Amino acid sequence: MSEAPNLVTILAEGLKGTQIGEGLLVWESIIFSLLAVTVIMLVAYLASRKAENVPGRLQAAVELFVSGIDDFVCGIIGPKGRAYVPFIGTLFVYILFMNLIGLVPLFKSSTASWSVTLALALCVFCYVQYAAVKELGFLGYIDHLLGRPRGIVAFSVFIPVMMLILHVVSELVRPISLSLRLRSNIWGDDMLLSFIAGFGLKGLPLLIFNSFLAILASVVQAVVFCLLTTIYFTLVLSHEEEEVLN
Repeated sequence: MSEAPNLVTILAEGLKGTQIGEGLLVWESIIFSLLAVTVIMLVAYLASRKAENVPGRLQAAVELFVSGIDDFVCGIIGPKGRAYVPFIGTLFVYILFMNLIGLVPLFKSSTASWSVTLALALCVFCYVQYAAVKELGFLGYIDHLLGRPRGIVAFSVFIPVMMLILHVVSELVRPISLSLRLRSNIWGDDMLLSFIAGFGLKGLPLLIFNSFLAILASVVQAVVFCLLTTIYFTLVLSHEEEEVLN
Protein backbone atom coordinates (compact mmCIF):
# COMPACT_ATOMS: atom_id res chain seq x y z
CA MET A 1 0.00 0.00 0.00
CA SER A 2 1.40 3.39 -1.02
CA GLU A 3 0.56 6.96 -0.17
CA ALA A 4 -1.79 8.92 -2.38
CA PRO A 5 0.00 11.36 -4.72
CA ASN A 6 0.09 14.99 -3.63
CA LEU A 7 1.09 18.30 -5.18
CA VAL A 8 4.72 17.93 -4.14
CA THR A 9 5.15 14.36 -5.41
CA ILE A 10 3.39 15.21 -8.69
CA LEU A 11 5.66 18.22 -9.19
CA ALA A 12 8.70 16.14 -8.22
CA GLU A 13 7.69 13.50 -10.77
CA GLY A 14 7.54 16.19 -13.46
CA LEU A 15 11.05 17.30 -12.45
CA LYS A 16 12.37 13.77 -12.07
CA GLY A 17 16.12 13.51 -12.47
CA THR A 18 16.76 17.10 -11.45
CA GLN A 19 18.06 18.44 -8.13
CA ILE A 20 14.82 20.36 -7.63
CA GLY A 21 12.74 17.21 -8.03
CA GLU A 22 14.91 15.31 -5.56
CA GLY A 23 14.84 18.25 -3.15
CA LEU A 24 11.05 18.41 -3.26
CA LEU A 25 10.81 14.76 -2.19
CA VAL A 26 13.28 15.32 0.65
CA TRP A 27 11.48 18.43 1.91
CA GLU A 28 7.95 17.15 1.24
CA SER A 29 6.85 17.02 4.89
CA ILE A 30 8.50 20.37 5.69
CA ILE A 31 6.68 22.02 2.77
CA PHE A 32 3.28 20.93 4.07
CA SER A 33 4.33 21.88 7.62
CA LEU A 34 5.10 25.39 6.40
CA LEU A 35 1.75 25.45 4.62
CA ALA A 36 0.06 24.72 7.96
CA VAL A 37 2.07 27.54 9.58
CA THR A 38 0.98 29.91 6.80
CA VAL A 39 -2.70 29.07 7.29
CA ILE A 40 -2.42 29.50 11.08
CA MET A 41 -0.64 32.85 10.69
CA LEU A 42 -3.30 34.05 8.24
CA VAL A 43 -6.14 33.10 10.60
CA ALA A 44 -4.36 34.75 13.54
CA TYR A 45 -3.78 37.91 11.51
CA LEU A 46 -7.39 38.15 10.34
CA ALA A 47 -8.66 37.55 13.89
CA SER A 48 -6.43 40.18 15.51
CA ARG A 49 -5.96 42.92 12.94
CA LYS A 50 -9.16 44.74 13.99
CA ALA A 51 -9.68 43.53 17.55
CA GLU A 52 -12.83 45.04 19.06
CA ASN A 53 -14.55 45.01 22.43
CA VAL A 54 -17.53 43.44 20.69
CA PRO A 55 -15.72 40.74 18.67
CA GLY A 56 -16.76 39.48 15.29
CA ARG A 57 -17.25 35.79 14.56
CA LEU A 58 -13.61 34.98 13.83
CA GLN A 59 -12.26 36.96 16.78
CA ALA A 60 -14.88 35.43 19.07
CA ALA A 61 -14.00 31.92 17.86
CA VAL A 62 -10.26 32.49 18.45
CA GLU A 63 -10.88 34.01 21.89
CA LEU A 64 -13.13 31.08 22.79
CA PHE A 65 -10.43 28.66 21.70
CA VAL A 66 -7.74 30.46 23.74
CA SER A 67 -10.01 30.49 26.77
CA GLY A 68 -10.69 26.77 26.35
CA ILE A 69 -6.97 25.94 26.12
CA ASP A 70 -6.30 28.09 29.19
CA ASP A 71 -9.01 26.28 31.19
CA PHE A 72 -7.75 22.90 29.95
CA VAL A 73 -4.10 23.48 30.90
CA CYS A 74 -4.73 25.32 34.18
CA GLY A 75 -7.33 22.71 35.14
CA ILE A 76 -4.59 20.06 35.08
CA ILE A 77 -1.46 21.93 36.15
CA GLY A 78 -3.04 24.64 38.31
CA PRO A 79 -2.48 28.41 38.29
CA LYS A 80 1.14 27.99 37.17
CA GLY A 81 -0.13 26.31 34.03
CA ARG A 82 -0.92 29.69 32.47
CA ALA A 83 2.80 30.14 31.73
CA TYR A 84 2.65 27.07 29.49
CA VAL A 85 -0.64 27.83 27.73
CA PRO A 86 1.03 29.56 24.74
CA PHE A 87 3.33 26.59 24.12
CA ILE A 88 0.68 23.88 24.54
CA GLY A 89 -1.95 25.89 22.67
CA THR A 90 0.43 26.43 19.75
CA LEU A 91 1.23 22.72 19.70
CA PHE A 92 -2.46 21.84 19.55
CA VAL A 93 -3.27 24.24 16.69
CA TYR A 94 -0.17 23.30 14.72
CA ILE A 95 -0.72 19.55 15.06
CA LEU A 96 -4.44 19.83 14.33
CA PHE A 97 -3.87 21.81 11.13
CA MET A 98 -1.16 19.39 9.95
CA ASN A 99 -3.48 16.45 10.65
CA LEU A 100 -6.42 17.97 8.78
CA ILE A 101 -4.46 19.21 5.76
CA GLY A 102 -3.90 15.61 4.72
CA LEU A 103 -7.66 15.14 4.26
CA VAL A 104 -7.67 17.73 1.47
CA PRO A 105 -7.14 16.11 -1.97
CA LEU A 106 -3.55 16.44 -3.27
CA PHE A 107 -2.26 17.46 0.16
CA LYS A 108 -0.44 15.48 2.84
CA SER A 109 -0.44 15.36 6.64
CA SER A 110 3.08 16.22 7.76
CA THR A 111 2.35 14.38 11.00
CA ALA A 112 2.35 11.14 8.99
CA SER A 113 6.14 11.58 8.92
CA TRP A 114 8.08 10.47 11.99
CA SER A 115 10.71 13.17 11.45
CA VAL A 116 8.04 15.84 12.05
CA THR A 117 6.40 14.22 15.06
CA LEU A 118 9.78 13.37 16.61
CA ALA A 119 10.85 17.01 16.26
CA LEU A 120 7.66 18.10 18.04
CA ALA A 121 8.19 15.51 20.79
CA LEU A 122 11.81 16.63 21.27
CA CYS A 123 10.60 20.23 21.66
CA VAL A 124 8.27 19.01 24.41
CA PHE A 125 11.07 17.00 26.03
CA CYS A 126 13.49 19.95 26.08
CA TYR A 127 10.90 22.39 27.39
CA VAL A 128 9.80 20.01 30.16
CA GLN A 129 13.41 19.56 31.28
CA TYR A 130 13.94 23.32 31.22
CA ALA A 131 10.74 23.91 33.20
CA ALA A 132 11.77 21.28 35.75
CA VAL A 133 15.19 22.84 36.36
CA LYS A 134 13.69 26.34 36.43
CA GLU A 135 10.95 25.48 38.94
CA LEU A 136 12.76 22.93 41.11
CA GLY A 137 16.34 24.11 40.71
CA PHE A 138 19.11 21.81 39.50
CA LEU A 139 19.50 20.03 42.85
CA GLY A 140 15.75 19.87 43.27
CA TYR A 141 15.41 18.24 39.86
CA ILE A 142 18.08 15.67 40.74
CA ASP A 143 16.14 15.04 43.96
CA HIS A 144 13.02 14.51 41.83
CA LEU A 145 14.85 12.00 39.61
CA LEU A 146 16.08 10.16 42.71
CA GLY A 147 12.48 9.80 43.90
CA ARG A 148 12.85 12.41 46.65
CA PRO A 149 14.44 9.91 49.11
CA ARG A 150 14.06 10.81 52.76
CA GLY A 151 15.05 9.15 56.02
CA ILE A 152 16.50 5.67 55.86
CA VAL A 153 15.62 5.38 52.16
CA ALA A 154 18.13 8.13 51.39
CA PHE A 155 20.90 6.06 52.93
CA SER A 156 19.97 2.82 51.19
CA VAL A 157 21.63 4.03 47.95
CA PHE A 158 20.06 1.15 45.99
CA ILE A 159 16.52 2.58 45.96
CA PRO A 160 17.52 6.14 44.91
CA VAL A 161 19.77 4.75 42.16
CA MET A 162 16.99 2.49 40.88
CA MET A 163 14.56 5.44 40.92
CA LEU A 164 17.11 7.54 39.03
CA ILE A 165 17.48 4.88 36.34
CA LEU A 166 13.70 4.46 36.03
CA HIS A 167 13.11 8.22 35.81
CA VAL A 168 15.88 8.75 33.23
CA VAL A 169 14.65 5.86 31.06
CA SER A 170 11.08 7.14 31.38
CA GLU A 171 12.10 10.65 30.31
CA LEU A 172 14.06 9.34 27.31
CA VAL A 173 11.26 7.02 26.16
CA ARG A 174 8.59 9.73 26.24
CA PRO A 175 9.66 11.52 23.03
CA ILE A 176 9.70 8.21 21.17
CA SER A 177 6.29 7.05 22.40
CA LEU A 178 4.76 10.52 22.00
CA SER A 179 6.00 10.89 18.42
CA LEU A 180 5.22 7.33 17.29
CA ARG A 181 1.67 7.46 18.69
CA LEU A 182 0.82 10.54 16.65
CA ARG A 183 2.68 9.47 13.53
CA SER A 184 1.26 5.95 13.47
CA ASN A 185 -2.36 7.01 13.88
CA ILE A 186 -2.23 9.74 11.21
CA TRP A 187 -0.20 7.57 8.82
CA GLY A 188 -2.68 4.72 9.30
CA ASP A 189 -5.64 7.00 8.52
CA ASP A 190 -3.90 8.33 5.40
CA MET A 191 -3.09 4.83 4.18
CA LEU A 192 -6.66 3.65 4.76
CA LEU A 193 -8.18 6.58 2.86
CA SER A 194 -5.68 6.09 0.03
CA PHE A 195 -6.58 2.40 -0.18
CA ILE A 196 -10.34 3.09 -0.20
CA ALA A 197 -9.92 5.82 -2.82
CA GLY A 198 -8.44 3.17 -5.11
CA PHE A 199 -11.89 1.58 -5.46
CA GLY A 200 -13.15 4.65 -7.34
CA LEU A 201 -16.85 5.51 -7.25
CA LYS A 202 -17.69 2.13 -5.70
CA GLY A 203 -15.84 3.07 -2.54
CA LEU A 204 -17.19 6.64 -2.33
CA PRO A 205 -19.70 6.00 0.53
CA LEU A 206 -17.03 4.22 2.56
CA LEU A 207 -14.52 6.96 1.72
CA ILE A 208 -16.87 9.69 2.97
CA PHE A 209 -17.62 7.75 6.16
CA ASN A 210 -13.95 7.13 6.90
CA SER A 211 -13.13 10.76 6.12
CA PHE A 212 -15.41 11.83 8.96
CA LEU A 213 -13.71 9.29 11.22
CA ALA A 214 -10.33 10.64 10.12
CA ILE A 215 -11.40 14.19 11.04
CA LEU A 216 -12.41 12.96 14.48
CA ALA A 217 -9.14 11.04 14.83
CA SER A 218 -7.17 14.15 13.82
CA VAL A 219 -8.77 16.15 16.62
CA VAL A 220 -8.38 13.33 19.14
CA GLN A 221 -4.68 12.83 18.32
CA ALA A 222 -3.97 16.55 18.71
CA VAL A 223 -5.77 16.53 22.07
CA VAL A 224 -3.93 13.40 23.24
CA PHE A 225 -0.53 14.85 22.29
CA CYS A 226 -1.24 18.06 24.21
CA LEU A 227 -2.84 16.22 27.14
CA LEU A 228 0.28 14.09 27.59
CA THR A 229 2.45 17.20 27.25
CA THR A 230 0.42 18.90 29.99
CA ILE A 231 0.76 15.83 32.21
CA TYR A 232 4.54 15.83 31.70
CA PHE A 233 4.67 19.42 32.95
CA THR A 234 2.44 18.49 35.88
CA LEU A 235 4.77 15.68 36.95
CA VAL A 236 7.75 18.02 37.30
CA LEU A 237 5.84 20.94 38.83
CA SER A 238 3.72 19.08 41.40
CA HIS A 239 6.47 18.59 43.99
CA GLU A 240 6.93 22.29 44.61
CA GLU A 241 3.18 22.72 45.09
CA GLU A 242 3.14 19.83 47.56
CA GLU A 243 5.89 21.47 49.60
CA VAL A 244 3.92 24.74 49.70
CA LEU A 245 0.85 22.87 50.93
CA ASN A 246 2.91 21.17 53.61
